Amino acid sequence: MPSGRSSDRQQRRRGGATSAARGSGARRRSEAQAPAKRSGTRPGAPSGSRPRPKTRSETAGAFKLSSTRRAALLALLLCAMALSVSVPLRTYLTQRDELAAQEEQRTELTQQVRELELRKVQLSDPERVEAEARSRLGYVRPGETPYVVELPGQPMAPPTAPAPEEGGAWYSDLWKSLTGN
Repeated sequence: MPSGRSSDRQQRRRGGATSAARGSGARRRSEAQAPAKRSGTRPGAPSGSRPRPKTRSETAGAFKLSSTRRAALLALLLCAMALSVSVPLRTYLTQRDELAAQEEQRTELTQQVRELELRKVQLSDPERVEAEARSRLGYVRPGETPYVVELPGQPMAPPTAPAPEEGGAWYSDLWKSLTGN
């Protein structure tokens, strides 16, 4: 036996291997080459067999769902996202329209305020007030004689008669008619 030990050592130094070492080295080499040979085959099948068709669980991907279910789930997810965005978007657009309407109304009111302030300044002058009273209301100063000029194309407004004085109660009207007052 001692001669066997020295021969094992010498063979190892030279690059050779004993029968036990040769077996383990052969296994290592075959395992390293095995994954390259087995691509597309099922585990445990002989290396020369046909690749088997993929099952539903292998094609399902994440969460083991079929492609139809994944598409339905994606459609459901997109609908939920669209609904969650549509309500705030509708509110934003409505408020933007209301804001534009309010701005327009504010601009109109500002213009009216300017016109009314100008009119107020104009009516603070007594001569302007008198001219307005004469033209619009037909007022005249005491002692003046008013004349109304009728133009041929304009219809004449009927003169307004003063309203008759209303008496008091019916019994006071009866008493006045009896006494003559």
